[in-house]
Amino acid sequence: MGMSDNEKGLILAISSSVFIGTSFILKKKGLKRAADSGTRAGSGGYTYLMEPLWWAGMVTMILGEVANFVAYVYAPAMLVTPLGALSIIVSAVLAHFMLKERLRKMGIVGCVTCIVGSIVIVLHAPQEHTPDSVLEIWKLATEPAFLIYVVATVSIVLTLILYFEPRYGQTNILVYLGICSLIGAITVVSVKAIGIAIKLTLEGVSQVAYPQTWFFVMVAAVCVITQLNYLNKALDTFNAALVSPIYYVMFTTLTIVASAIMFKDWSGQNASSIVSELCGFITVLAGTIILHATRKDQIPEIGTVTYYVNEDAIKSFASEHLISIRYTDYFEE
Repeated sequence: MGMSDNEKGLILAISSSVFIGTSFILKKKGLKRAADSGTRAGSGGYTYLMEPLWWAGMVTMILGEVANFVAYVYAPAMLVTPLGALSIIVSAVLAHFMLKERLRKMGIVGCVTCIVGSIVIVLHAPQEHTPDSVLEIWKLATEPAFLIYVVATVSIVLTLILYFEPRYGQTNILVYLGICSLIGAITVVSVKAIGIAIKLTLEGVSQVAYPQTWFFVMVAAVCVITQLNYLNKALDTFNAALVSPIYYVMFTTLTIVASAIMFKDWSGQNASSIVSELCGFITVLAGTIILHATRKDQIPEIGTVTYYVNEDAIKSFASEHLISIRYTDYFEE
């Protein structure tokens, strides 16, 4: 007997999570290798484009995204979306063995909290109306509510890029991932429009002649390039075991918000669903705070040793080996 549609969607969703979780680690290793031979991505370098491991990570991520897209064709979103959290577990496990990045007990608690909160949000999210043409999506995208959302999103992204990144990008993981997640919500809308255009065109109703189709293609291309750029900076600067769950949580949350605004999914929701979503948001926020706090404690547990060295020597060593070192305020020249 053949597999049911739900079974196909389940297998594709799990495969997608494995691919995406693995891609974080492959790109991280590629970025580390590239940093040894040129300017780090976190400092504005692009030598990682010459690194095969980084490209292997990119190909793996693309395979994961394609599998995830096809999974939605066979199975409902309520089945597919929560399984995206598996990529966090895959990434954390591989980071432990391949990158020697230990996730402490509180980090695990934060990770689990984020996953639980995200699942609660997804399970109680309103049903999404699927447009049957690019013109219908364009009409939804040009309504006042969504235009206000887009303007607010672009304003926040520009503020993060122009003001916060130069000052806090290397020390606060939320700067890079905030840019990726905010842009990612816009990417989802554009990619959905492109997917509908392709589907209708293959069915004989061509969408190629509509300028709106190419506008969505252009927006998607710009957003994807921006996301990749700042995701690379985040992976190059921070622990991969933290980047993956925080990015997942922020991206999922903002995507649900964007979808609710654009497709008016919030209309008709009962009080129980709204309260459940709020509880999910609070849970996600708590998990994100825990993960962000444990980032400061990501130090190799080799032992406790006291050194009396020059401060510049410590900073030089930390920069060379891409690690974080805790030291006292007293230095011996």
